Amino acid sequence: MDITGLFSLAGRRALVTGASGVLGAHFARVLHGAGAAVALAARRTEATAALAAELGAGAVSVPLDVTDAASIPVAFDAAEAALGGPCDIVINNAGIAVTKPFLQQSAADWDSVIDVNLRGCFLVGQEAAKRLAAAKQPGSIINIASVLGERIIPGVAGYTAAKAGLLQLTRQMAVELARFGVRVNAIAPGYVATDINRDYFASEPGQAMIKRIPQRRLGSPDDLTGPLLLLASAAGAHMTGATVTVDGGHSVNPL
Repeated sequence: MDITGLFSLAGRRALVTGASGVLGAHFARVLHGAGAAVALAARRTEATAALAAELGAGAVSVPLDVTDAASIPVAFDAAEAALGGPCDIVINNAGIAVTKPFLQQSAADWDSVIDVNLRGCFLVGQEAAKRLAAAKQPGSIINIASVLGERIIPGVAGYTAAKAGLLQLTRQMAVELARFGVRVNAIAPGYVATDINRDYFASEPGQAMIKRIPQRRLGSPDDLTGPLLLLASAAGAHMTGATVTVDGGHSVNPL
């Protein structure tokens, strides 16, 4: 058995949302390194343009705002034109958080987080699946969820609700899209230092949270490389509707 070939993404085309952030950029580098052509989709196009230049051939920057439904087909059109066909790997990674006590969260705070983290994933996933079904092409959609879809920390009501919804949306999509050959899975990272949470983990409560992780450390983007390749490649061909949790044991720790 060719183990290396099993994880190869040669000849594949990928679109990564939120590609201007820490995790999105990492996912794009991994997919490109495994042989896929990659569309880097985000609102911050200066960051994705720089990443596309870094990656070189087979990488393109595509403007995308997942809260703007009209921008999504435009982004897919641009990606297809640049990469030569439908994107058969889609990483739903765009996400934000608003950190405030529950009683101080406004309707606008709630709406902004749900809009990006849940509605945006629905819209992007639906657009990707429509195009793959029309082309009669199999594909893999990977939703980036969180252990906070099953656990909570104070101050992020919208985020935890959105990620819980995303886990269920992943299962729903997996069942409905299986007949089109489209697999839908989720990765649920634990606590990885990003621009969203960096200040929190530098605080006293954040340091206490790290001590409750059985491995006693935050995750790194590299910890997500293997699960990403598994779900994107032929190695995960019989996986759909699954959530791969990568959290150092935090979600199974009763503390």
